[in-house]
Amino acid sequence: MGLFDQIIGAIDSSDRQANPSQLGAILSTVQHLTRNTNADLSTTQTAISIVGSYVRSALQEKRATEGEQTASSIVNHFAGTSANPQAIAALFSSSQVSQLIEAIGAKTGLDPSQIQMMLPILIPVVLNLLRTGANTDNPEAEGNPVLNSFLDADGDGDVDIADALNLAGGFLNRGR
Repeated sequence: MGLFDQIIGAIDSSDRQANPSQLGAILSTVQHLTRNTNADLSTTQTAISIVGSYVRSALQEKRATEGEQTASSIVNHFAGTSANPQAIAALFSSSQVSQLIEAIGAKTGLDPSQIQMMLPILIPVVLNLLRTGANTDNPEAEGNPVLNSFLDADGDGDVDIADALNLAGGFLNRGR
């Protein structure tokens, strides 16, 4: 089951945090960020895809070295729709941040200063999308199906945060 399917399943489950308002807030934050950085939506989506890939690697490493609880805790603690520079520090070393900025710049043509402005927002947004599968009563409990789907991707490229956000936007528009 794909990442978006897991998100929809979390929306349909009363014991998961996902809800249409949360998805709407995530999408609104991405649109607002796009306007504020004078980027076009496809550029922002490319940046989100790259950020998602780096977040996946960082969380997989945390899970492998410190346990699933640590990965879940990072997601739950730093997820949101506002800027949070601590989210960057929780996941990445300074050299990894430099590599991330370089990768986004190479794919999008964005200026490094624009990317540095985007990262404290993009990373919490990605984590917020992953938090949709957390248990409503006990967010720190293991078994977040959205996070597990994201982390257990086999590297074939079919788990993409930008794709999941696009599908979420379509899902929300269908309900209106």
